[in-house]
Amino acid sequence: MKVIITGGAGFIGSALIRYAIGQLGWTVLNIDRLTYAGNLSSLRDVEHHPNYRFLKADICNSVLIAETITEFEPDMIFHLAAESHVDRSLDRPVEFIQTNLVGTYTLLEAARNYWTTLSSDKKLLFRFHHVSTDEVYGSLGATGFFTEETPYNPRSPYSASKAGSDHLVKAWFHSYGLPIIITNCSNNYGPYHFPEKLIPLTILNALDRKLLPVYGKGEHIRDWLYVEDHVKAIVLAATRGIAGQTYNIGGRNERKNKEVVQIICDILDKLRPCAEGSYSRLITFVEDRPGHDWRYAIDANRIETELGWRAEETFESGLAKTIQWYLDNSWWWKPIRENKYAGERLGTI
Repeated sequence: MKVIITGGAGFIGSALIRYAIGQLGWTVLNIDRLTYAGNLSSLRDVEHHPNYRFLKADICNSVLIAETITEFEPDMIFHLAAESHVDRSLDRPVEFIQTNLVGTYTLLEAARNYWTTLSSDKKLLFRFHHVSTDEVYGSLGATGFFTEETPYNPRSPYSASKAGSDHLVKAWFHSYGLPIIITNCSNNYGPYHFPEKLIPLTILNALDRKLLPVYGKGEHIRDWLYVEDHVKAIVLAATRGIAGQTYNIGGRNERKNKEVVQIICDILDKLRPCAEGSYSRLITFVEDRPGHDWRYAIDANRIETELGWRAEETFESGLAKTIQWYLDNSWWWKPIRENKYAGERLGTI
């Protein structure tokens, strides 16, 4: 298989590339603009592999993207390039509109024009796989789950831009016949996660003896999915899923934010004891984020029953692996903390 992966220097994209090359033997072209969260160090294990190529490019560059797709001749395109942090979208929504909407449109058009040139057999196998988020569905109450039929109700510039990109992808399927797959995933965590997100931020702040901020009263609930389980689901959906279909991917691991932070403190107390006492003394509740969705929970029944996918990691096992990875790999995160993002709060404007 020859595949293009956009956003391959990001958290989920780099995990997908490592899996595609290391476990599946695919040939991969990684297209990434290397914005603040793009980090080629995440691909150190495959950067010299003969099956790996990298192109630094903006997915909004229609001429370059079209030429690249035609030259590389991919069997599939996995679209993960996106601005992806709610807090940052509150500060600078224009970047989310440009990348997530205009960029997705540009890729769809280039992919469609390429797809029309393929032989009948290759047309049948080709997929444009759009990786999206459960945040497009809005917020849940105390009960219920997001299904593939849940109406869209985005509440932040980030989720609105992703909802719009989902609709574009579906439109290119219905209007032009482009064989697409959409997956909407719950909150990912794991190694190589940029430290603005809750789990890596908590781990690294604790190691630096900084305060561990928790929005509001910490009652917000997320469904957590280990990133390596996620990429296996992505590949399964692309290779065995039905064109035009949407698949929700969730770990069935709902936790309150305050519980997540407390579990991290408990694990660190065992793995890296602090002379001043438990890391939980650093937990501090801060003013809530504007428009903060209260609960997300994924019903992953479709991908589980139709394609046979199951999350292999529990939240406890995945979190233990994640924390140990951060303890063992300061070479990756220290330059980020020193030069890109030191843990300051975002999204307050």
